[in-house]
Amino acid sequence: MTRAWVGCAVVTLLVGCQEHEFHPPDQAAQVAAADSAYSPALFDTIKWATDSARIEEGNEVYAARCDRCHGALGEAGTDYAREQKLEVPSLVRADWPFQDHDAVRHRIFTGHPAGMPIWGMSGLSLREIDAVTAYVIEVLRARR
Repeated sequence: MTRAWVGCAVVTLLVGCQEHEFHPPDQAAQVAAADSAYSPALFDTIKWATDSARIEEGNEVYAARCDRCHGALGEAGTDYAREQKLEVPSLVRADWPFQDHDAVRHRIFTGHPAGMPIWGMSGLSLREIDAVTAYVIEVLRARR
């Protein structure tokens, strides 16, 4: 390969890239894609040695991934959420629409267009989603 050819290829690539802007899918499209990939059956083979092992893992996942927005007790209203201008729901309010394990796993898996991460497509394993779901329902919501 000659230097002239390499230089021409680099210029062509740079010019070509400048003409095209990268437009990632918007959050709503990503949530819709995650929703189409979701199935309750994804969680059918997950087994836990004990219920307490599941809750312990869920506590760890919640502390690492969820409490920055939802708060340590699931009540929302965190400084981080306010700084990021996120409208984060309380997980423990009586009228929270996700009352069973499948509904909570589904929301965690698919995220939300208003800014909740799409944890099921990247970020959390199915086992972690199952564990944090149990923690939210069986610990946080049980305290209310």
